[in-house]
Amino acid sequence: MPKNLLIAQSGGPTSAINASLSGIIQEAMRHSEIGEIYGAVNGIEGVLDRKIIELKSQFPTQKEFELLECTPAMALGSCRFRLPALDDKPSVYDEISAIFEEYNIGYFFYIGGNDSMDTAHKLSIYFTREQRDVRVIGVPKTIDNDLPNTDHTPGFGSAAKFIATSMMEIIRDCEVYYLDSVTIVEIMGRNAGWLAAAAALPHTVGCAAPHLIYLPEAPFDPEEFLKDVRRVQAQHKAVIVAVSEGIRLADGRYVSESMQSGMVDAFGHKYLSGVGKYLERLVAERIGCKVRSVELNVLQRCAGHMLSATDITEARKLGAHAVRFALIGETGKMVVLNRVSQQPYLVRTELADISQVANLEKTFPTQWISPEGNAVTQEAFSYLLPLIQGDVSYPTRNGMPLHFHFEKNYVKPPVRRA
Repeated sequence: MPKNLLIAQSGGPTSAINASLSGIIQEAMRHSEIGEIYGAVNGIEGVLDRKIIELKSQFPTQKEFELLECTPAMALGSCRFRLPALDDKPSVYDEISAIFEEYNIGYFFYIGGNDSMDTAHKLSIYFTREQRDVRVIGVPKTIDNDLPNTDHTPGFGSAAKFIATSMMEIIRDCEVYYLDSVTIVEIMGRNAGWLAAAAALPHTVGCAAPHLIYLPEAPFDPEEFLKDVRRVQAQHKAVIVAVSEGIRLADGRYVSESMQSGMVDAFGHKYLSGVGKYLERLVAERIGCKVRSVELNVLQRCAGHMLSATDITEARKLGAHAVRFALIGETGKMVVLNRVSQQPYLVRTELADISQVANLEKTFPTQWISPEGNAVTQEAFSYLLPLIQGDVSYPTRNGMPLHFHFEKNYVKPPVRRA
């Protein structure tokens, strides 16, 4: 009897995560070794709550897959739930195992980032220890691009394209008036500066701005920042600054900590934002010119109108390859991209052990940051540019994009014959 397949999504939304979901479903439908294809609503929490839906019947034609792939965020919903350590609360794992048994699950795919890979890692250890034939494969996603052992992650390319495009539009706006001004653009990135680095891409089409870029990987000095602003303002009256939300002082404290509540999420991560507002006040007090801060916030992770074709294509392929790897017996692994050629751009899909990914971070290379800590080098542009190439068309109605929605009718476990 064929084993069934279960997919779940977790962590923060991206514009490409549904393309990976599409790739998994399409590939699974091609193989008779796979029975039913299920989705868990709201990640591993949905598994525990038996919020499981049937997927195959919701894709009667290829058009539904195409719509899913250009729909941002997470069609199955997400969660931020940390599984306890296996030996601390084995009953949770036993419950998941019982649910998998009820639904005859033999393949489990978890699409997510660092913390989601922690869940996949723990489950793969449990099923291996219990000698259960359940193959667990992680499928990467994160706009932060901070997963190790992969050249880049699906979701990052589209977010980078949106940030670069938004930055160019901000540049045009700031150049309208001939007066001294400072515009500070705050970009996501707790510990890794990949997204803020993408704000520099307008340089590749002749823009002088953004004039200053600050990443978490280089210590931030407020006094040096003010010197940088004054220096640039002597040449360009309208100064444009890109800054990661996670920039830190030399002692390791987040620059924005004075603006925060100190609250943390389920994984112990501090809630960050406010560094743009902090720098806005600093410039207003110490320099005194017109100043504003712009926080791109969630727009940078769910901009379905600004998709990178490279990103969507790779996300779909990773999903499909995850199924192929599971069918040949792989488990406890994450599908990854290995860049084998820069010109022409070429990547190869491979596997990495989830233990080498879970709870680990890949930061922006310090050698790609200028010695002054306020710009990125040519190596950064060479890395970033292939990831934002190509456009994705999407259907519209009344001038607005259409999005895919699952019918979330929870299914009961199938009747098992003795």
